[in-house]
Amino acid sequence: MASRSQLLPTAFTLDHGLSWSQGLGLSSGAAGLQPRTLYPWRPAPALGRVRRAWVIPPISVSENHKRLPYPLVQIKSDKQQLGSVIYSIQGPGVDEEPRGVFSIDKFTGRVFLNAILDREETDRFRLRAFALDLGGSTLEDPTDLEIVVVDQNDNRPAFLQEVFTGHVLEGAAPGTYVTRAEATDADDPDTDNAALRYSILQQGGPELFSIDQHTGEIRTVQVGLDREVVATYNLTLQVADMSGEGLTATASAIISLDDVNDNAPEFTRDQLSMEAAEAVSGVDVGRLEVEDRDLPGSPNWVARFTILEGDPDGQFTIRTDPKTNEGVLSVAKPLDHESREHYELTVSVQNESPLQAAAPRAQRGQTTVHVRVQDANEAPVFPENPLRTSLAEGAPPGTPVAIFSARDPDTQQLQRISYSKDYDPEDWLQVDRATGRVQTQRVLSPASPFLKDGWYRAIILALDDGSPPSTSTGTLSIEILEVNDHAPVLAPASPSSLCSEPEQGPGLLLGATDEDLPPHGAPFLFQLSPRFPELSRNWSLSQVNVSHTRLRPRHQIPEGLHRLSLLLRDSGQPPQQREQPLNVTVCRCGPDGACLPGAAALRAGGAGVSLGALVICPAHAGPPPALLPLLVLLAALRSRFQQQPRDKGLLHGLQDDLRDNILNYDEQGGGEEDQDAYDINQLRHPAELPALSLPLGRPPLRRDAPFGHVPPQPHRVLPSSPADIASFISDGLEAADTDPSVPPYDTALIYDYEGDGSVAGTLSSILSSLGDEDQDYDYLRDWGPRFARLADMYGHP
Repeated sequence: MASRSQLLPTAFTLDHGLSWSQGLGLSSGAAGLQPRTLYPWRPAPALGRVRRAWVIPPISVSENHKRLPYPLVQIKSDKQQLGSVIYSIQGPGVDEEPRGVFSIDKFTGRVFLNAILDREETDRFRLRAFALDLGGSTLEDPTDLEIVVVDQNDNRPAFLQEVFTGHVLEGAAPGTYVTRAEATDADDPDTDNAALRYSILQQGGPELFSIDQHTGEIRTVQVGLDREVVATYNLTLQVADMSGEGLTATASAIISLDDVNDNAPEFTRDQLSMEAAEAVSGVDVGRLEVEDRDLPGSPNWVARFTILEGDPDGQFTIRTDPKTNEGVLSVAKPLDHESREHYELTVSVQNESPLQAAAPRAQRGQTTVHVRVQDANEAPVFPENPLRTSLAEGAPPGTPVAIFSARDPDTQQLQRISYSKDYDPEDWLQVDRATGRVQTQRVLSPASPFLKDGWYRAIILALDDGSPPSTSTGTLSIEILEVNDHAPVLAPASPSSLCSEPEQGPGLLLGATDEDLPPHGAPFLFQLSPRFPELSRNWSLSQVNVSHTRLRPRHQIPEGLHRLSLLLRDSGQPPQQREQPLNVTVCRCGPDGACLPGAAALRAGGAGVSLGALVICPAHAGPPPALLPLLVLLAALRSRFQQQPRDKGLLHGLQDDLRDNILNYDEQGGGEEDQDAYDINQLRHPAELPALSLPLGRPPLRRDAPFGHVPPQPHRVLPSSPADIASFISDGLEAADTDPSVPPYDTALIYDYEGDGSVAGTLSSILSSLGDEDQDYDYLRDWGPRFARLADMYGHP
């Protein structure tokens, strides 16, 4: 193959006799035509012109072409001799899906259509044409070949819906929009094959609607749409392509007329007669029938009734039956035959919605209803119900309460009324059967459970002798008036003690109560009894509130028990008063204003009496009465402290008992390491005693031991095993209690520091006689709070 500069021009000729130059050319494949040759890809023959590119127009072929194979075009190359060039094409329809639509004769360059084309499926194909020599080398640059599928009217138009619906008010003006019909066509929209036109084939009556042939909008054409005549219109629509001359399709349009209130409701009758029973309410008397041509159930149809005349007191009311649209006349207030026997009512009817201005007025928009009141036996009527009255508490039997009588509304009938009790829970009242007079038949207890907030309620029956008899009930409410029949009582003060100094302590707060209800109770008047003038000189009362006062001494009062007399008066009319004695204990108080206990009171007064002095006093001068209980307590405590521990289980479970630390002494030891105060050998672990190597000799005597009385101490054998430790300690305690030369172990000393390494349990002899039950310490509770604590510890559980 020669170089590009030496190549001869190649010619391609088209079916239509056109040809291009510059390498490849296209030629026509139709018989009888002599194609011309052009060279679009080679320079012009004139010297000095530059090559330019040519665009090959698309090749058109009609869809649905059935003569197959059909020659479309022929490709020719002038680079080689005929028969020495191989042609090929590539692209959709050849070697890409859909395959096999096009083919080419590789030696002649003819392109054929091998399948029926559908423009709606593929509207064009873009192929590439190649020219090769016999060795497979490229002779020309590839050329684009576009094949356009020409549309045919092979698709019928189709409506988007089978049925189109629309609504329009009845009486709508011409040109009112109703709805729109829409259709599509699968053919080429740029051709007449898809040019659609709409029309109405049938309306089923006068031509009241029209359709726009281009848009499919349906509108009203003329007046006269009346829902009461025709409520729904069914139209047959058509759409055609080719601007209305081609293929067609049909659909339906259902147009409903919406109701307007263009018909007024009317009564079916001008006059109505009814009867109503007297003395009842809420009962139906009769029905008023109406007609309305508007849509049932709509506001244009629902009737509303109004009583225009004949019922000034509102005895009647009319409601609408939602199902039948009838007016139901009923009695709103009880009727009285004796006062009025006949009613003539003028009734009108309208709709919920206002009537259209152009609608004709109703001929029977009003009617007259005659109501006759029937006479009936009415129940007696209590003029005042409930009847309220009052009565003083404690009223004796036979006391008049009230006359609870009723009247008979049946004035045209002669009837008698009798009375009886229906509800009297305490059976307190008595009712006269003929007159209705009520009186008491016993005294009502103030504690009655049926007396609520001072009121007693009873129900009385009134029965006539009509046919049939009629009964009514009346409520009798009786207020029980409070009477001031109780004097106030002084409430006990706790505690009833105060300080001897006037300025110390809060004083004694005294209160009073009264069994009477207000206003016969508080405020109370507190006063020192005038019968004892000396009380006012020594004591004062200051009012705290309506029920309490405060008692204080005017000057220093001797300690001890003082007996006072107080006068109490309530606020009732007339007032009740009571003189009541009051026992007051005067005590010496500390700085905080509280009474000092016995021992603290003695120290505050400078009486430092020792235990020895208390013991000596009875022997020399005889004890005063106040000291006798104290001496008995001291003797009991000493007897308990000297009980010997016998239980070998002493060491188990006693470490947490709090009664080891009850007594506090002024002199406190220093624990196990205090070697100066006492001999603490007895507190040592038995295994440590031989290692101490203490000097033998007579230990010092205890100060509380009798002089010169030192019993000999037996030799103690050390325990051979840890199990004998409890017995060893118990024996040591017994020896210590009788040995005046060792510390008294029953003193329950509180040591500041007990040292390290002690494995012994508590040695207090206070706990050593838990089984001693021969003492009764309950009497200690009467000596004050400190002794009460001892009674709780040592008394019976």
